[in-house]
Amino acid sequence: MIAFLGQGRMGVPMARRLTRAGHKVTTWRRGGGVSAAAAVDGAELVVTMLSDPAAVREVLTAALPGLRPGATVVEMSTIGPEAVRELRALLPAEVGLVDAPVLGSVGPAADGTLTVLAGGDVSGCREVLSVFGSVRELGPLGAGAAMKIAVMSALVPAQVLLAETFAYGEAHGVDRGALIDVLSGTPLGTLAERLRVPSAETRYSLAHATKDLELGAWEGASMAGAARARLQEARAAGLGERDLTAVAEHAGGGPAHRAVPLNLSTIPATNGRYSHAVRVGDMLYVSGQAAFDEHGDLVGEGSMAAQSEHIFQVVSRILADQGATFEDIAFIRSYVTDMDQLVEYGRVRAKYITGTPPASTTVEVSRLFRPGLLLEVDLIVALPR
Repeated sequence: MIAFLGQGRMGVPMARRLTRAGHKVTTWRRGGGVSAAAAVDGAELVVTMLSDPAAVREVLTAALPGLRPGATVVEMSTIGPEAVRELRALLPAEVGLVDAPVLGSVGPAADGTLTVLAGGDVSGCREVLSVFGSVRELGPLGAGAAMKIAVMSALVPAQVLLAETFAYGEAHGVDRGALIDVLSGTPLGTLAERLRVPSAETRYSLAHATKDLELGAWEGASMAGAARARLQEARAAGLGERDLTAVAEHAGGGPAHRAVPLNLSTIPATNGRYSHAVRVGDMLYVSGQAAFDEHGDLVGEGSMAAQSEHIFQVVSRILADQGATFEDIAFIRSYVTDMDQLVEYGRVRAKYITGTPPASTTVEVSRLFRPGLLLEVDLIVALPR
């Protein structure tokens, strides 16, 4: 049996291909009502296809109680080699791990024409991986993840460069169609054609492209670093869920507003009277987060530990969306309804905020805005440049 822990545009067609190939597949998605541990119970292979390193760590940590000895985790998200090494340390020794990110978008995922970049021992999953497309075995664990980041560190900046080329052309009266016609006769022709008409369908989201460069733009990588900054601006301007080709719309200037509201699709929606976070330049202001699920129902009633864990998981997704980590938190303020439960809250907080702590204020209040809430946390974050 195969357990597929995935979400989003790539996860659904990939899970369908496994089913059509005759495999018995149990699927899991966030908010689906089935725990990750229950989804992987009894599975020989566990495939993860998630948004970022924080999501992969969160879901596999939750799945640990259900992983059987001898199972193999096939990590197909784009998370980078460092995160793969962290997963190896997280998983029990008797559970195998293969990193196998893919090249390709939604269409190839549905057609089974992805390129699978595999690292580690694939002898037990080679046949399953071939369902998704051609498999390139690249070496030891982490080799696939490193190859994926290396490739995207070339392809994504190239698309940003073309977007800025179009902005230059527009500013100097160059016809866009004619410019693409000329570029089509150069080595950049294929990418130029993709930008002729920015895709209405999101094949490879701008937010995911930004995340890939945040993983790969190392110190001194001047071109990838500049492309990353441009994409971060476009993401903050609200283009994150659009296809990467939408960067062409943004290349002519910066965000329309200095204060850019951020409301992620991966966390419970607000009531419409506030935004989860607002980005102003290199600073992120995160609204008070409380323990609610995607239906607006209270999570962990009566348990400070459960509510704290839920809040910090939501915060981790907000941070990851902006390329930040818990180390980037400058200030954290906690509102608790009972100081006697502060130790329990502190244990959970210490799992996420390690090392030198940020500036902090903790306040006891008589009540919060919904009965049953024990905790609310807001933050100020210094974002990576």
